[in-house]
Amino acid sequence: MRLRISHSTTYRYEPPASAVIQVLRMTPGSHDGQYVADWQIDVSTDSRLDVHQDAFGNIIHVLTHGPIADLTVSVEGLIETQDTGGVLRGTDERFPPSLFLRATPPTDMNPAMADFANALRPAAKNDVLGFLHALMVGINAHMTFDSDPTNTGTSAAEAFAGKRGVCQDYAHIFIACARSGGVPARFVAGHFLRADGVVYQQAGHAWAEAHVPDLGWVGFDPANGICTTDAHARVAIGLDYLGAAPVRGTRYGGGMETLSVAVKVDQAGRQSQS
Repeated sequence: MRLRISHSTTYRYEPPASAVIQVLRMTPGSHDGQYVADWQIDVSTDSRLDVHQDAFGNIIHVLTHGPIADLTVSVEGLIETQDTGGVLRGTDERFPPSLFLRATPPTDMNPAMADFANALRPAAKNDVLGFLHALMVGINAHMTFDSDPTNTGTSAAEAFAGKRGVCQDYAHIFIACARSGGVPARFVAGHFLRADGVVYQQAGHAWAEAHVPDLGWVGFDPANGICTTDAHARVAIGLDYLGAAPVRGTRYGGGMETLSVAVKVDQAGRQSQS
């Protein structure tokens, strides 16, 4: 599948900020099942933009700028994908899977989540894949997709208790529950081609990858209740959202800050609708 993707993030500061530093994880890499045919990144100001890779191998750009009132970061490109049944191959793996058993504040467990995960364990203790599929389906049934009650600082335990959240929350809950069962799991930020033909989205997409014996890393999208397919474009990974967020940074000075995001994901050549 050929996915045409555009993603822009706009910040406005009033009064202007005296300086900003932004870390951008908005550029995907190629691996088996995903080939980046064309990609470009653009910023609205004459800013310094340094590119390198972080510890996980994500491509990052570090943007620094002096006094500024507004800033727009845009990426656009074409990615060719293949359906691998969710199994990941050909990625730059810099750490052993056991690193992704590490708990983080966004993926904290609570007793209710532990009970939920334990109830989904199959009779065969070595059936890791069966546990992960049951976990994905169970989270999808437990949660209602709703952007109002959560934000980027919401933990897995908070979202699970409220039974509502966005794809980031679904992924954090999946990761926390998988790790509680001894299965390494990590957060993935990327994009998703919706099956209903709607191409304009309010944000990027998020899912999880878990390490399965004899298979390796496998993608699970609990927000949609499916393993990853050629409709998923993988951009960055981390222990949680904070390590894979498209844009993170800080500012110095300034007053009120407003943020707006625009995303478009379409299949190249497809007749789309808004």
